[in-house]
Amino acid sequence: MESPNSTQPLSPRTLHWLGVTCGFGAGAWLGAAEAPTKLVTAGFSPFIISLGMVAGVFVARWTVPMLLKGTGYIWLDLKEKKHLIVWAILAGMLWAVANTLTVFAIRNVGLSIAFPLWNTNSLVGLLWGWLLFNELRKAGAAQWLKVLGGAACIVVGACVLAYATAHQAANGPQGAATLGICAALGAGLLWGTMYIPYRKAYISGMNPLSFVTVFTFGELGTVFALSVLFGGGYDNVMADLSKAKPVLFWLFLGGFCWVLGDLFQQYAAKYIGIGRGIPLSNTNQLWGLAWGALVFGELAGQTATAQTLVIAGSLIMIAGAAAISFAEAPESEQTSWRSAMTRECERYGMDPARVEASLQGEDVISRQKPRRHWWESLVGVAAVGIFVWLGLNAEAAPIHANTAWMAILSVATVGFLIVCGWLLWRRTKFS
Repeated sequence: MESPNSTQPLSPRTLHWLGVTCGFGAGAWLGAAEAPTKLVTAGFSPFIISLGMVAGVFVARWTVPMLLKGTGYIWLDLKEKKHLIVWAILAGMLWAVANTLTVFAIRNVGLSIAFPLWNTNSLVGLLWGWLLFNELRKAGAAQWLKVLGGAACIVVGACVLAYATAHQAANGPQGAATLGICAALGAGLLWGTMYIPYRKAYISGMNPLSFVTVFTFGELGTVFALSVLFGGGYDNVMADLSKAKPVLFWLFLGGFCWVLGDLFQQYAAKYIGIGRGIPLSNTNQLWGLAWGALVFGELAGQTATAQTLVIAGSLIMIAGAAAISFAEAPESEQTSWRSAMTRECERYGMDPARVEASLQGEDVISRQKPRRHWWESLVGVAAVGIFVWLGLNAEAAPIHANTAWMAILSVATVGFLIVCGWLLWRRTKFS
């Protein structure tokens, strides 16, 4: 069955608000995904934490796209755009190194501080979007003000939140806070640069589900290599994984949450660009603050001044996200986007009309009627079985958590999944 909009492209305004909604959905799920990394404070190696999460990511990245569109669909999409396979692997490698750095940052300075520092990736992505993909070109002063002002507000709000909670960094060993801050900033730089392959893929018409399927090989291979290289060799890594078995379920769950958030982020990047989509997904800072403060009690004992700063920083970030939400790309800027798309088509021999249709939300791959395979359902069952097996062997995480707030935030996050998933299916059939 083809998408309901297969003959009528979606309007630019509809695509804009679809991308905005996905950006906010990405923020919710990316924020939730970081909660399991708090296990690093219980003495587990940052490399084991990262490897456990990425293993969960690998399982989810294979199964979610396959169940939604089928392996035949993914294969046809990749076959059309072979040149993007290496870019997807490169993006996965950058993600893996950045994710490992975030675990070090959380260990040294806490979730509430680390989040705003690595969310400088929105400014890095904004620069690359303008420089390489013509985003904000000919957009006009009003759109520049909304996007740049909104991104700046998100960063400033994040810095206010970091300042409000900065006393935590002084509680660790001397020099640990500095290393944690450098790790968080390094993660932001790498993640901001990672969005170059994202945007390159989507102005070429690739489906985000196809991109993340290849992406996962780069991230899993890189994290495993880092773990072996810095974790004392293969045998030590296997021994550490065995010791971490009681908490692997939580790490896999964090990886699964990350995949859902990243998928929404990818759709946001496809439909509104990295200059707008990434700052919106960086509202995960607010979710990270909520998980860190309400669930894990990171802000316990704060003064009234610090609490006021937390509220102020949150409001500044919300204002920035609102500004970006209304920064709809005018026709002049969309013309610049199309010139970047044409450049890619000429460089790699792609059909501009076909790519243009994909960028307007049409499911062009489905026109080829890709086959579904009987064994795809078995792969889905196997993935569920892995989570069930890990869950049966799981133990309560060795960290204090407020279960009431955990339940409230979990319900809110699932709400975003339902809304964003329904909109993507209804309007684009996940194209």
